[in-house]
Amino acid sequence: MHPLNIPLHILNTDKPAPAPAHATQEGKLFDAHGRQIRDLRLSITDRCNFRCVYCMEPDVKYIPKMQLLTLDEYVRVIKVAISLGMNKLRITGGEPTLYPHLDELLEQVGKLGLKDIALTTNGSNIKKQWATRWKKLGLNRVTVSLDTLRPERKDAITRSKTSLNTVIESIDALRDAGLTPVKVNAVVIRGVNDDEAIDFADFAQEHEIDMRMIEFMPLDAGKRWEKRHVVSANELLERIKTKHDVIREVDAKTSTSMNYRFTKGGGRIGFIASVSEAFCGACDRMRMMADGTLRPCLFSDEEWSIRPLLRNSASDDALRQFFRDALWQKSAGHGMDRDDFKRPEKTMSRIGG
Repeated sequence: MHPLNIPLHILNTDKPAPAPAHATQEGKLFDAHGRQIRDLRLSITDRCNFRCVYCMEPDVKYIPKMQLLTLDEYVRVIKVAISLGMNKLRITGGEPTLYPHLDELLEQVGKLGLKDIALTTNGSNIKKQWATRWKKLGLNRVTVSLDTLRPERKDAITRSKTSLNTVIESIDALRDAGLTPVKVNAVVIRGVNDDEAIDFADFAQEHEIDMRMIEFMPLDAGKRWEKRHVVSANELLERIKTKHDVIREVDAKTSTSMNYRFTKGGGRIGFIASVSEAFCGACDRMRMMADGTLRPCLFSDEEWSIRPLLRNSASDDALRQFFRDALWQKSAGHGMDRDDFKRPEKTMSRIGG
């Protein structure tokens, strides 16, 4: 590595740096901690029509459009990632339904043989016919963000006027189109919406979806995050148990959520405990921003851009080397439990969910 932690091949694309031994298994991608990277979270826009209080401020400045990757560049990145063993793709934003070429992207990606193609959305911009079309194009499932079941509170949290019913109708349309399991995410903040834990569980049963409660993370543009605002997964679970009997599911090792099913009725609840019970040890994810910046860890500001390689006719081998070099820098964990933890400078909307 270069002393400034820049992968050598970015400085000299004619002489790629040799990948570390553990990262060179044919068709696979590993980090320095022996974790195989299989899950690409690709942001296709940093634009969003919401200004959620735990994410974006109203005066956010977007990335200039000329710096965003093109449709062909997104598809090429995905193909190279697949050649390195990636078998999961989550398309994120911002709000990805605002991306003007979403259908074309899904159509091309749907032909690449991925076993799991997912989309994350705020549910404000979905029509029933879109959900049916996306399913035909190869999309497997959708995650919807919904942080409250109370209309006035929704307006306050999202700083938008999109009605709560619009989002709920989108959830039902996605489920009916077969984009299942539909997962609905709520970021829970103490004093804001933590009194809705039981309501979220009721909602999961009523709509037969996976309702997941996420611990508040330090990714808000307003930099208001404090640990005292975090409601732990265990606290939320205990509240729900006062009304519902639930049984823990057997989750995949790389699962980001701890999932429970109800002893009676459909739907499930889950908890993403990034703060209180970090799951970094089995992390198999990498994130790429809409401008081609690769971020091995959500909570680390170490990042590298693939855009110069894409726009200077670099070979697929050079792109694969870029991934190997960058992912070798992936940290063992986010370190939120350490006194020297420094919150990331960029917000979730910029990084991609």
